[in-house]
Amino acid sequence: MTARIPFNAQTPQNRQAASAGPGNSVRRVAVYCGSSLGNSPAFLAEASALGAAIAAAGLGLVYGGASVGLMGAVADAALAGGAEVVGVLPAVLFDCEVGHTRLTSLERVDTMHQRKARMVELADAFLVLPGGYGTLEELLEAVTWAQLGLHAKPCVLINTAGYWDGLLQFLDSAVAAGFLKPGYRALMGVAANAEEAVRLVSGG
Repeated sequence: MTARIPFNAQTPQNRQAASAGPGNSVRRVAVYCGSSLGNSPAFLAEASALGAAIAAAGLGLVYGGASVGLMGAVADAALAGGAEVVGVLPAVLFDCEVGHTRLTSLERVDTMHQRKARMVELADAFLVLPGGYGTLEELLEAVTWAQLGLHAKPCVLINTAGYWDGLLQFLDSAVAAGFLKPGYRALMGVAANAEEAVRLVSGG
C-alpha cells in the first residue's frame, strides 16, 4: 500500500506564500489527466466521480478543454453537477483532442506553455488523475513551481488502482539519493479516491 503524504508540508517558501492572506481559499481546481480512457473501467469511473465531487463541493473546474478521454469525463460530470467548467486548449491540439462545446468557457491559446500557465493562473489547487507524458509533465511543473515558492497551491495525486505507485516509489528513491528534500517530497499529496482528494484541497 502506498503511504499517503500530506500536501501541506511547509517549506520556507511555502509558508511565505501561504501567509499572504485570504486569497488562498480554493474556488477552482485544475485537473490534469489523460485524453484517453485507459484500459480499466476504474479510470473512467474515478474521472466521473471527480467531476461530480468538484461540483458537489461548490468548486469550479479548470482543465485542458477536450471532450475525449478522462478529460471529457471529468468535464461532463462537473457540468452535470452544475459546476463552472473552464477549458484551456492550445491550437495545436484543437483537432486531435476535440474541443468540448458545452463548457462554461473554452479558451484557445497558441502554445502548450500558454495552456499550462493559464491553468495555473486560473486554479487554486491541482488534482491529478491517471494520464501519460502530458499529465506527468503538467504535474511535475506545478510541483516544481511550488518548490520554488512561485505558488502555494496544493497538488494531489489520485492514485486510482495504484496507478501512481511507480512515481511515488521514484520520488522516495530521489529523497534517499539526496536529490529531493523530504519537505519538498511532501509537496506532492496522495489521495485514494476523488472524494478524498476534493476534501483535502477544499478543507471539507
